[in-house]
Amino acid sequence: MLDPRLAEFATAYSLHRQAEGRQLSDQELLSLPWLRRGPQAGQWAVRSRTYEAFVRHVLEAMAGPLTVLDLGAGNGWLSHRVAELGHRAIALDIRADAIEGLGAADALVRLYPDRIERLAASFDSIPLPDDSVDVAVFNAALHYATDLPRSLGEAARVTRRGGRIAILDSPFYRSEADGLAMQAEKQRYSAATFGHHARELMALPFIEFLTRERLAAASPLRWTRYRVPYPVSYELRPLVALLTARRRPSRFDLWVAQAP
Repeated sequence: MLDPRLAEFATAYSLHRQAEGRQLSDQELLSLPWLRRGPQAGQWAVRSRTYEAFVRHVLEAMAGPLTVLDLGAGNGWLSHRVAELGHRAIALDIRADAIEGLGAADALVRLYPDRIERLAASFDSIPLPDDSVDVAVFNAALHYATDLPRSLGEAARVTRRGGRIAILDSPFYRSEADGLAMQAEKQRYSAATFGHHARELMALPFIEFLTRERLAAASPLRWTRYRVPYPVSYELRPLVALLTARRRPSRFDLWVAQAP
């Protein structure tokens, strides 16, 4: 059973995402992460490249078929792609709604009913046995951890020795100061960003961002960073920030560790 605070956050987040128009048609969902049109296309132009790096550096580097735990699975798009490649996926998320949560994955599960399992749970308390998956991937999710050592420890616990733990699409900053500046901005503009859901969405002490030092302090896992080449407009963000005297922006590269 979810912590009541997490359940409250999940409900508010779903309503906020619905108001943003995040719910996709089945056709759009089936195209992820290669969404070419619509207001979310720019975001997916970045995320698709991280996914491609994940396939290349993790899935293709391991002997399959694999069992992949998709942490923060949302609408199940990554689990769908994993199943399409011949692996088994466990899609885990605190949200089961049909807006952008596990309930939205019906069309994907129908394609691979024997390869996709859905699990409504938190990644800081994963209801799976020790050594039960080959890959645990935090899918645009680890920055929502409230206890980074615990979340990484749970991922390591359920991953078999020699398996992989991966971080996709969480904001990494070169310095702690830049990340804290981002947090301050988010707090300052929370009412404008989240409207009447701001209280619920800002209530939990999520870590919000990562740095190499934060990972090292949270876990004995040894991380390798794979720098992902993003669209030119994205790669120019640090230069724009420098010219406009703003904080250095985050990156969303692929980080991978081997389970001990």
